[in-house]
Amino acid sequence: MLICIPDVLSKDDVADFRRIMDGCAWQDGRSTAGAQSALVKKNEQLPPDSEVARKLGHRIISALSANPRFISAAIPLQIFPPLFNRYAAAAGHHFGIHVDNAVRGDHLTGLRIRTDLSVTLFLSEPDEYDGGELVVEEVYGSMKSSCRPAISWFILRPVCIWSRRSHEHARCVFFLLQSMVRDATPAA
Repeated sequence: MLICIPDVLSKDDVADFRRIMDGCAWQDGRSTAGAQSALVKKNEQLPPDSEVARKLGHRIISALSANPRFISAAIPLQIFPPLFNRYAAAAGHHFGIHVDNAVRGDHLTGLRIRTDLSVTLFLSEPDEYDGGELVVEEVYGSMKSSCRPAISWFILRPVCIWSRRSHEHARCVFFLLQSMVRDATPAA
């Protein structure tokens, strides 16, 4: 399943996010990766425990909570706090083939969730970076997202390949959520 939901945030909101993020210190993105993902992840993240990351994450979750298409597609039960990422070509940033963690825990809130869906929001326009397509590996082969616009959401299965190389700092937000529907496959 791959669903694109455009215009979750306004261009003014995205500009505000970018302005705030540009003034922040970033850390190695591998700090939030599982053991296998850390081997193929090279990017930077806002510290997930920072006040800025929590406030911006709350704004995103509020916008999503008001989006009927997101609610009907994801049927969210729990949403893990968003992670803010950036990728720079000069630093060789990318995120290779990986499997998202099946369970995530947040030590600040104590939240532990089964990760049913992965969500990515682009905070960069497509002409600001090369690459960046989301590719999902499924039983029937690879499925590449056909849309890469800024201010769009991609909801996909937790098994994915995600590679990004950029000329400028490509920015995006990523998080996992637990749906009220555990599996889209009907019970046998």
